Amino acid sequence: MKLYDPSTLKGFLGRHGVKAEKGLGQHFLCSRRVVETIVEALAGCSGLLEIGPGPGVLTSPLSEQSMLTALELDERMVSMLAESAPKANVLREDALKAAFSQILSALPEPRGVVSNLPYYITGPLLTRISEHRDLFTVAVLMMQKEVAERVVAKPSTSARGSLSVFLQTQFEIDILIDAPSGCFLPPPKVESTVLRFIPKPIEVETDLVGPLFRLIRTGFTQPRKTLANNLAAGYQINKETANQIVDKLGLSETIRPQQLSNEDWTRLVSIVVNSLGE
Repeated sequence: MKLYDPSTLKGFLGRHGVKAEKGLGQHFLCSRRVVETIVEALAGCSGLLEIGPGPGVLTSPLSEQSMLTALELDERMVSMLAESAPKANVLREDALKAAFSQILSALPEPRGVVSNLPYYITGPLLTRISEHRDLFTVAVLMMQKEVAERVVAKPSTSARGSLSVFLQTQFEIDILIDAPSGCFLPPPKVESTVLRFIPKPIEVETDLVGPLFRLIRTGFTQPRKTLANNLAAGYQINKETANQIVDKLGLSETIRPQQLSNEDWTRLVSIVVNSLGE
């Protein structure tokens, strides 16, 4: 069933008496070009976890090429998935509460994660997925284009923030394809982008991973302020000590957090820990 065809999808939804729920942020993908790009990007995976499959536009072709478990909160979609993707293992669960470790571990390797992330929980889901990066080899995630631009933002660009550094220190990230509003039913007011995330080693010692993520959040507390000002406020230290920490990195005391490279952040965490005992 090629649900990426808009007329086919409309007919399928109508036959089941289903309309997109605005409160759940539902906008169903109906673009052959986008679907084929995502399916191709996951072709090497033996096991897949899909978050929020909806009526099964992606689930149908993906479950034909891989063992797939789907997490779906909307009960109406569960019965639709039984028809559109009978090979998929569908669990009616909240992705923010589901046991990702158990679900992913039960799938064959190599594993992938795929989702058209609901706009209203994109941030929390990105965090949850990153927390389980050791259990999959690739994640293909669609999100609001504005968020995607923040995720891939380079140093010294206006879109760069804590989300950029948090994810870029954990993954190699590339843009696969843009999905304009016309690729969805009903069309949203925003455009979307599909990103591919490939886990990579975090370039710090294991015991510094937690401090690194705290440092990133602290450093971007107020992006328009200098890094030293944010460090002083976040770690409750005086400005002189904060300036000394930045100076040890070989950077100007006036530097702002968005100007640092990913490597700067991983170097900075050792300096912070050694200076403050954090």
